[in-house]
Formats: sequence, structure tokens, C-alpha cells
Amino acid sequence: MRFTKMHGLRNDYVYVNTFAERIDGDVVQLAQKISDRHAGVGGDGLILITPSEQADARMRMYNADGSESEMCGNGIRCVAKYVYDHGIARQEELTIETGRGVLTLQVFPVNGKVEQVRVNMGAPILEPAQIPTTLPGTPPVSVPLEVDGRTFHVTAVSMGNPHCVLFVDEITDDLVLRVGPKIETHPAFPRRVNVEFIKVLSRSEIQMRVWERGSGETQACGTGACASAVAAVLNGLTDRTVLCHLPGGDLTLEWAESGDVFMTGPATEVFSGEWAD
Repeated sequence: MRFTKMHGLRNDYVYVNTFAERIDGDVVQLAQKISDRHAGVGGDGLILITPSEQADARMRMYNADGSESEMCGNGIRCVAKYVYDHGIARQEELTIETGRGVLTLQVFPVNGKVEQVRVNMGAPILEPAQIPTTLPGTPPVSVPLEVDGRTFHVTAVSMGNPHCVLFVDEITDDLVLRVGPKIETHPAFPRRVNVEFIKVLSRSEIQMRVWERGSGETQACGTGACASAVAAVLNGLTDRTVLCHLPGGDLTLEWAESGDVFMTGPATEVFSGEWAD
């Protein structure tokens, strides 16, 4: 089976083009094996690029633990790059089917290869039952959440997948690596949750680290950055356009007056190979 390793801001996945490749057997097990950084290709998960009846292609995304997720912001930029660069569709406006519906993306090629992608991520989901969360409020903004005897004020947003955003004075390893996994599995989030820790630098700039559901800390999370930009506006902390600094690089985010969230950032192809299993 041929695969391609790609990353968006070092949020890296193994991509398989099922227009050309056939996958037999258990995809969950494949995701676990191929994502292993010591015994596999290594990555934050597995993304399948598949045919779609309603878009140029479909994205199916599996975390490193094998769980399937509805959406991946960094992943979909890479899917768009792959679709364009490898000739599946060569127009500069693409449509990709995801777990949260069909999204529209604009690619910016340089010498025939895509370097940046702008994604219309759609409107944030703010209804608690649809996020899903049992936290009160529509939307749940700055709600007290008790974790290990400590109380944090959190804001819950979905970008097709659930996010819990915490605004903090300083982003520490203790918060990300110890508190993050406890919030991921907190009873307030029945389908688990991605956890973003945000330091506001100015009205137009934020810093972020993320604990991702099913993968642990990653270098970047596109949907998490979008959710954090929405949460920052809901809390009155930033303007509607912000630059988000992540360990893997920067994303530009805009929560437009139309209600849609736009994300712009890079997509990078690293190498291709053959998986013997």
C-alpha cells in the first residue's frame, strides 16, 4: 500500500489515496500500527483520501489510537494540497467532504505545488447538546469546571469536533500534560474533547498548546485554533481576526460576520513510501 507523509504545522499524518490504493482489513488497527513513531511510519494519525459523490474528495481521519474523528483542520489543508498536486482535481477552489459536511477550500499554488490553503471551516457549533457537553449555557462560556480539586473556567465550542478552551496567564507542561488528559475524559464531555490552552498576547494575537483527543499533545490543531479564536471573541478577549502561534507554526483565523470561520495556513508533503503490511 502506497502512502504519503504530510504535515500542517508539524501536525503530521500518514495519507493514503484510496482512489488508487485498496485497504483490506481493520482500518482502526492500521491507524494504530502506521502511526507508531517507533515501529510504524509515525504520525498523529491516519487520513484516507477517498472518492466522494458530492465533492472533489472525501477525508476520513483516524487518531493515533485508532478512534475516528469528524474533522481535522491541519489535515484537510494537506488533503487539499494532495488533491491538487497529484491531479485528482486541479482547480484552485476545491470541495472536500468531511464528518461535518462538505467544506470549500482555496489553494495557493507556487510553481504548480500548493503551499498555502484557506479553508472555510463553517460556522462554529455552540449548542451544548451538539458540541456535545453537559456544561450549562448556550454557548457554554467561562463555565467553572472542577478537575482534580482545581477549578478552571472553560469555554466549549465545536468545529465539527468538540473543543474545551482555557485562557491562562502562562501555558505550562503541568496544564497541557497533566490537566489536558483529565479534561479530555471528563464526564462533562460524553465523546471526550480536545483541550486548548490559550495565552492572549493582544487583541489580534494568541498563543496556543493543545492536548488532542486520541493523540495527546500535538504540534498544532487547526480545528482547535479555530475554536479558540471563537472562544476568545465570545469572552471579549480578541477581535474577530487573530494570528495564532502554535508550537508547529502560525495560523491566521477569522470569525467572519457571516458566521463562518476561515483558517489559512501551510501544507507540506514530506515523503512517500510503501507499507508492507
